[in-house]
Amino acid sequence: MRTRHVAHAVPAFPVYSSAFLGPYDLVLGGGGGASRSGIKNKLRLYRLDEILQMKLIDELELERGEDAPMSMAAWADGAMIVCGINSPEDKMGKGENQNCRVFEVNDNKLALLSSISTLKSNDLEDYQRVTVLSPDANYLAVAGTHDLALLTFPGLEVATTRIEQGEIYDIAFDASSFIVATTINLLVYSLAQPEKTDSSEKGKQKQDPHVNLEVVRTIQRPKLPGGGAEGSFRAARFNPTNPRIFYTIINSTPPRKRGAKSVPRRSYIARWNTETWKVDRMRKLGDKGVTVFDVSPNGKWIAYGSSDCTIGLLDAQTLAPLLSILKSHEFPPTVLRFNPSSSLLVSGSADSTVRIISIPSELGDASWGTYYAILMAVFIILFAIAVQLVINGTI
Repeated sequence: MRTRHVAHAVPAFPVYSSAFLGPYDLVLGGGGGASRSGIKNKLRLYRLDEILQMKLIDELELERGEDAPMSMAAWADGAMIVCGINSPEDKMGKGENQNCRVFEVNDNKLALLSSISTLKSNDLEDYQRVTVLSPDANYLAVAGTHDLALLTFPGLEVATTRIEQGEIYDIAFDASSFIVATTINLLVYSLAQPEKTDSSEKGKQKQDPHVNLEVVRTIQRPKLPGGGAEGSFRAARFNPTNPRIFYTIINSTPPRKRGAKSVPRRSYIARWNTETWKVDRMRKLGDKGVTVFDVSPNGKWIAYGSSDCTIGLLDAQTLAPLLSILKSHEFPPTVLRFNPSSSLLVSGSADSTVRIISIPSELGDASWGTYYAILMAVFIILFAIAVQLVINGTI
């Protein structure tokens, strides 16, 4: 099935983060970063429409010396977005990096609401690469390369820990837990809150707003097809409509041998059963690593973007390919988001372009497959009849 998609140029605005505040309200974060490139770092609010056009509604320029917004999550009900934005280097050097920032949108205007420091690393190259809100928006998880913080939202009461092995690449929530995807394993944390007794009210139990950050289960990387190459987790998501289904993106890390021909850095998607934590299906996505990944809110589709600039769509149940857009950008995609109604998919890149893709509601439906199978069968029958008539000299 063909689908409409339109590319838009956003000059002098390399895109690094995005989030939807509604079906057609999109926030983009980008800029030249902390380097003195002359490209300003900004947040931009766009309004999309059904014909895949986008209109700039507002933009908020960040302070000089601050980094570009490198990760983002949105709470549509509260018209808030959370971004990972590093402070200027002089403040970072003093341990004053307000890396986690909350913005609100009021009367179509972006404004800073609050900020907090969660990164404990002294590495000036570290940044908040992961920003994820729980489905009920009660919790916010943010992470740098090794620093993990779980915060209440919007109060921003924080509990922190440090992941020593592997680098953090993604975080996924369900109703009772959250999972941290590092390069080497999946770390399952429980969201169960400890109860404590309030001495002023005998017998009454009160819940501590903090959650103990203790790993309740560790899942190792699965073996990749063909053997030999190892892999590292790149992204992780629950299926929004079925928490028993969990997806991970795995980029292979083939061993390097001097003088040997280079081996492609293949990418795979794995579908897990969260009751057994076994992989029940795995599919190769390509010979290049995946850079971005998302699952549609209706639980029907999976989208990914790879370093060869391809964007692909899969059926979320079977992992069967449904759509592929080659050369979607000049540079590998840096962001990929479904809108809340699952009708649009937006990708962005550091090449200062955005692509809006319309997703037909019937994409991947069995009825369409049956329809095309019937058409093909009718065509084959008619062709066979025509051949027989020619042979018999009837026509």
